[in-house]
Amino acid sequence: MKLNKSHGSPHDRGGADSYYGRSYSPHYWPNGTGHGYKVVDLTEEQRKEYNDGWNENEELGHFKDWG
Repeated sequence: MKLNKSHGSPHDRGGADSYYGRSYSPHYWPNGTGHGYKVVDLTEEQRKEYNDGWNENEELGHFKDWG
């Protein structure tokens, strides 16, 4: 199964939360970030996707420079 990395997906939100220095908070937006409703009750698979996005960014060390 191909990982969904689209805007608003659990993977996307995990990576974005890490990048912007936000606290760990598994969620996603089914209609794209900020559109529709925010889902916080994730399935085990969705939580894994969020974690993968978070961990990928943490390992890359790619963080917002608030400068």
